[in-house]
Amino acid sequence: MDAKKPKSPADSAVESRYVLMPQDANHLGTAFGGTIVSWIDMIAGMAATRHCGMTTVTAGIDSISFLTPIYIGEQVLIKSRVNYVGRTSLEVGVQVTKENPATGEVSKATSAFLTFVALDGNRKPAKVPELILVTDEDRRRNENAKLRVLSRKDLIRKIG
Repeated sequence: MDAKKPKSPADSAVESRYVLMPQDANHLGTAFGGTIVSWIDMIAGMAATRHCGMTTVTAGIDSISFLTPIYIGEQVLIKSRVNYVGRTSLEVGVQVTKENPATGEVSKATSAFLTFVALDGNRKPAKVPELILVTDEDRRRNENAKLRVLSRKDLIRKIG
């Protein structure tokens, strides 16, 4: 796929699955938040890099919500999609779902929004390819992301 060619969220979406192991858990047998955050950052970074066709770096984790604990032995499905692109940055949304392999019960465990910056060969910010919004869901996610971008810029202006 051409790195500069516009892409849809589906073109660069990434999914990965893990099993929560004891080394990834605390003394209560639930996931360390840091483990989940590192998995989120890795999968979101892959989606950002796929969209841009070049190196991307995490500029910020705009929000993360831990909704329900993930227990040792549960399967963890992480999905990431590009929601919004600016000139040199983009927002990636991530959803973490847990599945109990014994019961088949599935529930949303965590959600997050991360901002990445594309870098050229000199490690300077580079232009991000356009985002093609194909579905109503793509358009909804993009509109919500625009609100977060404006809110983030306003907050930075107030505290910066």
